[in-house]
Amino acid sequence: QLQLVESGGGLVQAGGSLRLSCAASGRTLSVYGMAWFRQAPGKEREFVAAINWIGDRTYYVDSVKGRFTISRDNAKNTVYLQMNKVKPADAAVYYCAEARVGTIQTSWDDFEYWGQGTQVTVSS
Repeated sequence: QLQLVESGGGLVQAGGSLRLSCAASGRTLSVYGMAWFRQAPGKEREFVAAINWIGDRTYYVDSVKGRFTISRDNAKNTVYLQMNKVKPADAAVYYCAEARVGTIQTSWDDFEYWGQGTQVTVSS
């Protein structure tokens, strides 16, 4: 059984940086696409970024393009989200998720496994 555990969330000042990690255990992530989603209070879960199984293709929601970078280290069974120039609108619980296939996926129902989330709070 795959388990995903996010870490790295916390309080960050607007304009600052944060790196989220998603560590997997139970089996390898290396053949599946991965993504980050986020959910702010009172809002629906939103796609943020995705990466394919080998890590050579990525895709971002427009609001984070140029500021966030998704990456993966298959040897470490870990996916990352580097968040730069963070804005108050980025405040949310961030979830990593494993897709059912190795390619880029962006819809929540394309994902089989989810982590428990890590809170990102942005001070202005």
